[in-house]
Amino acid sequence: MDGIRVCGIAGGSGAGKTTLTWALVETLAQEGRTATVLPFDNYYRDLADRPYPERTQVNFDHPDSLEHELYLEHLAQLLNGQSVEVPIYDFSTHTRSPQVLVVEPHEIIIAEGILLFAVAEVRHQLGLKVFVAAPQNLRYQRRLKRDVEERGRTPESIQKQFTTTVAPMHDQFVEPFAAQADVVVKGMGTMKKAVDQIVAQLGPKDVTPLI
Repeated sequence: MDGIRVCGIAGGSGAGKTTLTWALVETLAQEGRTATVLPFDNYYRDLADRPYPERTQVNFDHPDSLEHELYLEHLAQLLNGQSVEVPIYDFSTHTRSPQVLVVEPHEIIIAEGILLFAVAEVRHQLGLKVFVAAPQNLRYQRRLKRDVEERGRTPESIQKQFTTTVAPMHDQFVEPFAAQADVVVKGMGTMKKAVDQIVAQLGPKDVTPLI
């Protein structure tokens, strides 16, 4: 498919990436444009072959915890106008669900994830790179709320993970790549100004046929 644009949205856990992503999708839809969201978080490696206690010891904040090879394959398929079967990850068991999410190609692909910029092969596929920044305390509070409500975790386990891996890996694999972003967004308050800036950077709708 000609004319597809790839926008990558990265930033720390709880920075506001998902909020920005869906605000962008909504704004594009209001302009009669379509977008595909490809979340990097869906591509954590399936640990079903390991005992559960061993799974919990994996550093999920390191780029190696993600199957970026499959992510790149799916991104290439979308760019070629093909639908893909995106894995669904169960964060409570650290395994992949038997079900998949069928994602169709559209004019704009929004790649989104904490470690999106940390994998060079993925980063090089992004036409527009957006980094969402937020203070560590705010990111922690947001992550705490999400993981308790949506991922069935205890506050104690979340705090331990944040201290031992999330914060150190953020400093090593997330924050340094903010300098490579085309747009840096503050992940606090309204996202309207940031969304408008991203839409402007993406440029007008391509009038050439997409098939």
